[in-house]
Amino acid sequence: MANQIHSTAVISSQVTLGDNIIIGPYVVIEGDVSLSDGVEIGAHATISGWTKIGRNCRIFPHASVGYDPQDKKYKRGEVTFLEIGENNIIREFVTINRGTIDGGSITRIGNNNLLMAYAHVAHDCKVGNDCVIANAGTLAGHVVVGDNVILGGLAAVHQFCRIGKQAMIGGCSRVTQDIPPYSLCVGGPALIYNLNAIGLKRAGMTSSSMKPLKEAFRIMFHSGFAKNNAIEQVEKEVEQTSEVKHLIEFAKASERGLCGSVKEPSSGD
Repeated sequence: MANQIHSTAVISSQVTLGDNIIIGPYVVIEGDVSLSDGVEIGAHATISGWTKIGRNCRIFPHASVGYDPQDKKYKRGEVTFLEIGENNIIREFVTINRGTIDGGSITRIGNNNLLMAYAHVAHDCKVGNDCVIANAGTLAGHVVVGDNVILGGLAAVHQFCRIGKQAMIGGCSRVTQDIPPYSLCVGGPALIYNLNAIGLKRAGMTSSSMKPLKEAFRIMFHSGFAKNNAIEQVEKEVEQTSEVKHLIEFAKASERGLCGSVKEPSSGD
């Protein structure tokens, strides 16, 4: 199928277009932008900068993608990048900024993500695959998000925080420290309430294979041990499954510290 470009769209001569692309009314695409096959851009969306968008992404009306980072250190005209993978859905009024030179020069979003209306991904963020950022969820600069993360509506993540894979963060949460993988968190500041058991089951983990991870969570987040002591305890007493090892590695690598936890885990599965 030939590209379908509305007559009112404004597209720079620098833009590279793949095949089967749909560009709606009053879209503006400027700069060194590359759109891969099957990309669809809704009315009034704007795309700029050194931006690459992968196959079959859908960008809805009024989204703003690839513009200068909101960082006072950024100097106009500096060459920095935005790279978006395949099969992403970017809804109305979403904003995604390019990277900064000091931050590594690139903002990167993986594959199969859903960014709901008014979500914001700031400069130098790294978002994995199969994530959901709900309405008005906000990532400040340099945030790293693992795969299969769900960030609730109106939740805000402080710069340089990391969110571990398969974590779920409730709406309106305020994230100021690292969120461990596989965790269920909510609050202001966000606290760990439990293992994200439902999310893990949906991902195919059985109850029996989840037991070592549950025990690791109990020791690390609900026993009252200091972090280093809790990690040592988990390494000695808990079966070292791949998930438990990943949790330990994430905790050891934390620079901002792990978010706090409630004294007793919630009663849900």
